[in-house]
Amino acid sequence: MLRSLEIAVELTDRPSTGPFHNVHWQKRVEVSLDCFICERTGRTTSLSYGEEPGVCTGNRRTAHPAPARISGFDVTQGRDTLALRLLVDRWWAPFHDAKRDQAGTALTNWVRLYAGYYCPESQQAGTFSIQSNAIRPRNIVCTHCTEPLATEVQSPAIRLLV
Repeated sequence: MLRSLEIAVELTDRPSTGPFHNVHWQKRVEVSLDCFICERTGRTTSLSYGEEPGVCTGNRRTAHPAPARISGFDVTQGRDTLALRLLVDRWWAPFHDAKRDQAGTALTNWVRLYAGYYCPESQQAGTFSIQSNAIRPRNIVCTHCTEPLATEVQSPAIRLLV
C-alpha cells in the first residue's frame, strides 16, 4: 500500500545583519524506514527530490533500490525563519524482521535533513544537517567565518498521512 510521511522543520533566529550566507534547504533527505524488500526494520533510506527510487542501506553490505520518493518539497522563508515541509511517498507492506524479532511499521522516528549556504567572506560553500535525535537548541554557525546562520530549536516533526 502507498503511505505518505510529512516531515516539517524550521530554523529560527536567522541574522538580518552581517554577511548574507544564503542558507537554503537541499533537496535530499535520509530517513529511517522499515523495508519490506529486505525485511529489515530501521533501514536508513536516502532520497533526493526528482529521483526515483530511493536507496535502502539493506543489510549494511549491499544497498538496494527503495520504493520511496520525495513527492513534495515546500520552503517558506520569513524575516528570521526558514521552514521546510516535505512529503515522502513510499510503498509499504506488513512484514516481520526475523533478526530483530519485531514487526515492520509504516511510520518512522528518525530523519536527517540537509541545508547549504555560501560564505561571502571565504567564497566557499558549506553544508550542515539537522536530525531528529540531536540535542537542542543548537546554534548553527558558518564553518568558514564562524558567523551565526540560524538556531535549531525543535526536532523535525514527522507525521504519517492517511
